[in-house]
Amino acid sequence: MTMEAILYRRRAATSTEQGVSSEQGFVLVAVLWLLAALALLATIFSQYLASSARVLALTDATLQTESLVSAGVELAAYQLQLAGEKARPAQGAFHARLNGADLEVSFVTEAARIDLNAAPKELLAGLLTVLGAGEDEAKQGADRIVGWRTKPATDSASNEDALYRTAGRIYSPRLAPFVHVNELSLVLGLSPALVERAMPFVTIFSGVPGVDVVTAAPEVIAALPGMTPLTLRQFLNDRATFGDNTNAIAAALGDAKASAVGQNSPAYRIQTRIRFADGRRAASEVVIALRRKETPYRVLSWQNDAWQSNAPTQRRGRPEL
Repeated sequence: MTMEAILYRRRAATSTEQGVSSEQGFVLVAVLWLLAALALLATIFSQYLASSARVLALTDATLQTESLVSAGVELAAYQLQLAGEKARPAQGAFHARLNGADLEVSFVTEAARIDLNAAPKELLAGLLTVLGAGEDEAKQGADRIVGWRTKPATDSASNEDALYRTAGRIYSPRLAPFVHVNELSLVLGLSPALVERAMPFVTIFSGVPGVDVVTAAPEVIAALPGMTPLTLRQFLNDRATFGDNTNAIAAALGDAKASAVGQNSPAYRIQTRIRFADGRRAASEVVIALRRKETPYRVLSWQNDAWQSNAPTQRRGRPEL
């Protein structure tokens, strides 16, 4: 074999080895890329599983909370129905332990609040005054609340609406009953601060023009037309002794007795506080209307605190219907 042939063979062998080496390098790079992609996919999947676990835990805790709240409402409604309409208590409280959780349930007649759809103008003005409004501001605010809820006569259909347009509002008054207490913030002439202070004392569910003075907050009693500071102080000191004695209550109220009513509203506000075995806490506020039919009650409003551990309370609610 000649020298040229030997050199040719060596060059061919070297070229073949380089080709194999190059091909092996390409395969190695591809494998590395595949491994990296699989690792990324595994990371994403693990994150998805962790996120799903958190969502499922939240959902499970929420369902557990709502089940316990429902149980508290059922027990309160049962107690109220069991007492009978005439002997039904205006307020009450009890403790229960269900599924390892402690429940503290309290209920009070909705007549303890001032009904935005039924209260007379004088009672509304009295509440606004008690909450810090000036005399003129309180009267005008009461006028606008009544105007918001009142269907106008045909010849004055645009009077209330014209006030809102003149004030630059982009909406008109409802001219019908309030459907939610938060509508109070839309009423012309009421400041946000005044509305916020009023919220614990108003309702749209009692259906009575007066208030149950045995269970009402001092601010509500102070709002009664004809109430004086001296009468208020004496009444608050003595009302725990009155019981159901309407004559004693009327005598203690004096000139303010006209706006006092007995507990004759079918609506109750039920508060449930839950303490779980793991330290979590939750709370709810549910308004129900008692019925005489097969269904013992109807839920009018439901608002929950989100389930929590040591985190600040986060509000989660259902709108009032």
